[in-house]
Amino acid sequence: MRIAIVAPPWLPVPPPAYGGTENVLDTLARGLKSAGHDVLLCTTGDSTCPVERTHVFEHSIGVGSGSSVDEIRHVAHAYGGFDDVDVVHDHTLVGPMYAADFPGLPVVTTNHGPFNADLIDLYRNVSGRVPVIAISHHQASTARDVLITDVIHHGVDLTAFPVGRGGGGYALFLGRMHPGKAPHVAARIARQAGMPLKIAAKMSEPQERAYFEAMVRPLLCEDVTFVDEADSQAKLELLGGAECLINPIAWPEPFGMVMIEALACGTPVLTTRFGAAPEIVEDGVVGFLRSDVASMVQALGRIPEIDRAACRRRVERDFSMERMVAKHVDVYERAILDTSRAYELVTTGAA
Repeated sequence: MRIAIVAPPWLPVPPPAYGGTENVLDTLARGLKSAGHDVLLCTTGDSTCPVERTHVFEHSIGVGSGSSVDEIRHVAHAYGGFDDVDVVHDHTLVGPMYAADFPGLPVVTTNHGPFNADLIDLYRNVSGRVPVIAISHHQASTARDVLITDVIHHGVDLTAFPVGRGGGGYALFLGRMHPGKAPHVAARIARQAGMPLKIAAKMSEPQERAYFEAMVRPLLCEDVTFVDEADSQAKLELLGGAECLINPIAWPEPFGMVMIEALACGTPVLTTRFGAAPEIVEDGVVGFLRSDVASMVQALGRIPEIDRAACRRRVERDFSMERMVAKHVDVYERAILDTSRAYELVTTGAA
């Protein structure tokens, strides 16, 4: 099968550091290729994913730096080169709408964000003709009047995530400087529990820096340190040495890649019950799910009860690259069949 993947133009695939969606697309593209499929990745010129690639922008535009015109140009260039593909997996917002001009082309899309007021109408409009994939059951439950074709959890290439031994004597926050990710809460938990904490977070946008100065910097001390944004190698070293990942998310996150990356390294996860977290973290088995700071402080003291091997097995069973690829291939095959039937009806006048 020849599969085109349309990535957003904001970051390269894979990203040099923070970039959840782009990391997922890198894993998906490489996994599809390993499974014997022919992959065309429509991305930016600075991408390095080892599959066939096409681009209109030499460099990624940057999150929050571009406009809808940039995305339209990126999408139009991509769809202009789809003469020989069997199916398109579009991860942009504009693409599924643009696909209406290609009625015989099987297109599926994934929503990587929340089904919020800004996006729900878009997905309602396209889901009748473009299959929409959700990335968690919780996210799918919020897709009011949107036809969800399947729920496919993200996966990781386990060969790229060595199991760490822990023993570093620190907990880790890994993510982005944002109140919804709540690194300031992670700092409070660690300080109250007497556990050193390393904070590795993306902090490049003005609002991220403002949040850091107001909420996180006042909590830094000898045992709570900010170690800047981590690239892929630094991330693996931090995860592998950490006693646990503290992930006190304060919003219904659609998935949460950092949690399965931590588990893949054998690192237990302490998190809240928001969003998809209960679909990832088995309470008391691979970490703890708690609802407030006091109970998270208490649970942090129980981290030694968690078997690091059980954390790895959780990902091997439910969040592997191979499982993610197989589920996507099933959706692609159904989309090809459904599009062929619908197009035949239209072209023969039988509809």
